[in-house]
Amino acid sequence: MIPALDRRRVAVAAAGFCSFLDMYSTHALLPTLRAEFGVGEAMAAATVSATTLAVACMAPLAGHLADRLGRKRVMVAGALLMVIPTALAATSADMGQLILWRFLQGLFLPAVFSVATAHIGEEWPQSEAVSMIGLHMAGMVAGGFCGRYITALVAAAAGWRAAFPVLALLNLAGALVIALWMPADRSPKPAPAVGQGGGLAVLRRHLGNLPLMATCGIGFGLLFCMTGTFTYMNFHLAAPPYLFGPVALGTLFAITLFGVPASAAGVFLLRRFSRRVVVAGAVALTSAGLLITLADEVAVILVGLSLFSFGQLISQPVALGSIAHLARDGRAMAVGLYVSSYYLGGSVGGVLPAWTWSHYGWPGCVALVVAVEISVAALAAAAWRMRG
Repeated sequence: MIPALDRRRVAVAAAGFCSFLDMYSTHALLPTLRAEFGVGEAMAAATVSATTLAVACMAPLAGHLADRLGRKRVMVAGALLMVIPTALAATSADMGQLILWRFLQGLFLPAVFSVATAHIGEEWPQSEAVSMIGLHMAGMVAGGFCGRYITALVAAAAGWRAAFPVLALLNLAGALVIALWMPADRSPKPAPAVGQGGGLAVLRRHLGNLPLMATCGIGFGLLFCMTGTFTYMNFHLAAPPYLFGPVALGTLFAITLFGVPASAAGVFLLRRFSRRVVVAGAVALTSAGLLITLADEVAVILVGLSLFSFGQLISQPVALGSIAHLARDGRAMAVGLYVSSYYLGGSVGGVLPAWTWSHYGWPGCVALVVAVEISVAALAAAAWRMRG
């Protein structure tokens, strides 16, 4: 038997795993989808951006529903509903249909991700909440890698369509783990109806909270950089002289597993330095890694991507963990606003660099992402100083 405390930890990790399993599952398939459907890079990348755009639209509503209906109930429902569009993506007759199913997948993701983060803040003591957020982030990292790698493996063996039913089964298993082992809401506090002004009042307070809004902007920049880098690195390595296929591209995303030690490193650093210092150091590391990817040798490119990923995944839990500190009430809604901004950044990061790619290739993409990284550090330095 798994001890009760360990079951809770498994459920927290499973929620993170389900959140990212589908999010980037088409990443390693982008060159394949571009060739099969005869579309450009931006349209192929839209299979990623459509999902993140849907998450951005739905995240605030998911937080409000969780406040009213109960966090665990919303998490379980979201994870179960995710199974349907995931399985149906295999039936896509053209790129438009695939993008539609990917968008529908994204509508259910915030019910798991943003609500789980708020749930941790409410159900765990403050002394444990940071480590549980780190565990949740580790589950997300594992889910992000498995979604890409499993999709690539199945696509190589049986075609890309066969990958989606496999992902649907994994979603179903994750939903069952959350249903059985995630702690129930200890003291649910339904949010007042928006018509009474309660929800709108909380939203106005959040929108007027400049450090909170700036942190949302930091989240936008972080996922813009992550999505832009790995989306167009796929096209870079699929082209001559590298000619990476789906399995090789899927294996490439093992680099994102650095998120597990990176999350732990972020917790370690936060106990010794301010959030501003930690993010500034992480941005320096990510920028250096990106510049290293300009080399021609694959081994050197992989080193650069590893440094980029490590630094990037240090910043993410720092920014996300700041939300509970900055929002005095309506935390689920605050997390929803952050997640909305974060995934909007991912959506823009998947499509906007297409112009840079077509005109300036990979060096242009690197220049764009480094500029955004520097903006993230500057925003963190200004915003978090407001709270001392």
